Amino acid sequence: MPEAKSKAEPAPATEAAPAPRAAVRTVLVAPADAGMRLDRWFTREIQGLTHGRLQKLLRTGQVRVDGGRVTAGLRLAAGQSIRIPPLPDLSALPPREVAPVSAKDAADLVARVLYRDDDVIAINKPAGIAVQGGTGTERHIDGMLDALRFGSEERPRLVHRLDRDTSGVLLLARNGQSAAALSRAFAGRSVHKTYWALTVGVPEPRRGTIDRPLAKGEGEMGREKMEESEDGDVAITDYRVIDDASRAAWVELSPRTGRTHQLRAHMAAIGTPIAGDRKYGGNEVMLPGIAPKLHLHAAAVSVRIPGRKGIDVEAPLPEHMVATWRLFGFEGATPKKKKK
Repeated sequence: MPEAKSKAEPAPATEAAPAPRAAVRTVLVAPADAGMRLDRWFTREIQGLTHGRLQKLLRTGQVRVDGGRVTAGLRLAAGQSIRIPPLPDLSALPPREVAPVSAKDAADLVARVLYRDDDVIAINKPAGIAVQGGTGTERHIDGMLDALRFGSEERPRLVHRLDRDTSGVLLLARNGQSAAALSRAFAGRSVHKTYWALTVGVPEPRRGTIDRPLAKGEGEMGREKMEESEDGDVAITDYRVIDDASRAAWVELSPRTGRTHQLRAHMAAIGTPIAGDRKYGGNEVMLPGIAPKLHLHAAAVSVRIPGRKGIDVEAPLPEHMVATWRLFGFEGATPKKKKK
């Protein structure tokens, strides 16, 4: 008879279930990220992805934009789709660190809220502060958005941009779903934006449409400047003179497209640059008696998204433009006052 075993044999080992494979993601470029380099976008969005690793993903075609192979220096356009391959080794990394917001900045930002619901926040952005960070820009709106959580687990997200020196309505999404919906609305031109500007000189005719394509050129000190070009991107702006004085005009601007510096370049192109805008108007834009600041304000934004109520937000003028309006005898504190 076979000899009895003194110890029970261990049961055969079972193979561990394979970990679920990370999925490929496709992300649409938000209007706020238009013009950003692809490598900077990845640095911001994916903590721990090195430049070398990104370059390898680009060389092997794992990262694509609108289905095509691209380089790290590609300038993104709103509405483009970015293919992000599975990156399981990065999934356990902590979220990107954001510097704490000072109590003063937090209080100021909260006081600037114009509208808030479960999905959207609108603030009156002050002139002189950038919306996003960049080389040498440490203080910016994106770095302060934790102050606008209002109890939400998610941090608000930018969905469009304003120039550093432009004030006015800036929309923020409070969650991923609303960010996608707002990004589609901006890319699909379902957003109506109204700007107020002080121009040096009075546009003629007093109402019209500027249809001049713009391309990126180089201004003084190698800084980026938009220029009229037959090979440029379509850029269309409707304008209307609301009131005027002997040397300046209060002009309402409604961009149909959203090119970089579009309003500034277009008003300069028709011979009436925006007051305070030396980049596009030279020294002649510095009118005596008014603050040496850009006089361009995002006065109102209207958004229509299927399945939800419309959003209509207006922002009062910044102090330097209020003083200028008083100087020239212009009347009106909101975008819908005084039509001419």
